[in-house]
This record gives sequence, structure tokens and C-alpha cells, in this order.
Amino acid sequence: MKLHGIQKMTLLDFPGVVSCTIFLGGCDFRCPFCHNFELIDGTAEPIMDDGELIEFLRSRKALIDGVAITGGEPCLHKDLPELIRKIRAEGYKVKLDTNGYHPEMLKAILDEGIVDYVAMDIKNSEEKYALTCGLDDINMDIIKESISILMNSGIDYEFRTTVVDELHEEADFEKIGEMIRGAKHYFLQRFTDRDSVPYGNLTAPSFEKMHKYCEIAHNFVTNTELRGVE
Repeated sequence: MKLHGIQKMTLLDFPGVVSCTIFLGGCDFRCPFCHNFELIDGTAEPIMDDGELIEFLRSRKALIDGVAITGGEPCLHKDLPELIRKIRAEGYKVKLDTNGYHPEMLKAILDEGIVDYVAMDIKNSEEKYALTCGLDDINMDIIKESISILMNSGIDYEFRTTVVDELHEEADFEKIGEMIRGAKHYFLQRFTDRDSVPYGNLTAPSFEKMHKYCEIAHNFVTNTELRGVE
């Protein structure tokens, strides 16, 4: 498998675990606020393969304890389970990021018990989901299936939403809350603009709005927190 990026050490991407983060290419969403769009439009060249990754991990055993796999959308890759097995064989914990649009792959990985933590994006309320994903249409039954799989898996997981002022409002967090009612953890993270974001004119919500959205979601998910927001 080809890897399109690596962050050699992070304390932020894998809760409670010092880890590296690897980036896989390709995604079936086109979110206008995406920070990694070069992984989606094909402009990011591969930087290593899985064999080179394993060599890197063998050199880092005194420094890191886990690997976070993100993208793009990792679950697009049919050989993802094999990559995870290779990483675990080196003694590392594994976290998987996903957009939730591949429940069959998610379930297979969870059934095999080869990941320690999953973070699934919840893009928006059902009515605005396709818009927020940059698509004309989306099958929400697929998203809801992945939500159900995670909530009934027994694994450590989180749902998270990147909040964009032009895309989210209070009513959306009532509806998102209903979708994930009773979840273990829900994080709201404030959009930040970067050169790699594909569409301009998107802005971050005010801190007051972020705290209000968190308060709303807390009515449905007790462990709702703001991430990266004071």
C-alpha cells in the first residue's frame, strides 16, 4: 500500500497515546473545508510504501506507542486490514479515522479486533449532510449503519464534527444529537482555514457559538467536548 504522508510524532491524534499519523490517499467525499484535499485530488505523491513504514516503525519503538491511520478515507482500501495487521505485529496500537461511508470494512476490522480506537466524522444534520460532504446526494442509511456499528462494538470510539460557520447552526446539533444519542464521546472542533482548503470564503464560528453548540449536543451525548477551543 502507498502512503501519501506521515506525521512522525503527535500527542493530539490518538487520545492518550503518543503516536505517528499516516495519511492514505483517496476519498469518496469532497468536503469544501477539507484540510487534506491534496490527498483526494491526486496531487499528493506517495512518499513510502507499507514496507518502508514498518522499517520506520521499528526505528521508533522507544518514542511512540501507536499509529493513527487517516486520509483521505482509509476504508476505501481493500488491503487496509492487512496494513493494520502489519502495524500491530510490531507492537503498536492502532487508531482509525473514517467518514463512515464503508460500514462493511469498518465492521470487518472491528470484528477482527485489530483496532484500538475509531474516530468517525459526523458531517452535519441529515438534511445538510450531502452539502457538507460536497456531494449532490448521500445515502444516510449507510452513515447510520456505521454509527450503529460503532455504538454497539464495545470498542473505544468518538464521533466528531468540524464546525464551519457557513454550514452549521444550532438546529443542526439538535439533529446530530438525535443521531448519536448515548454515544461514548462527541467532539466539536472549530474549522481553521489553510492554503490546502479547496474552497474559499469559509470561516470559523465564534467561540460563543461553539460553546452553545456544545451545550446543545451535551443534552444527547453526556461526554460532549470542544476540541482545540478555549
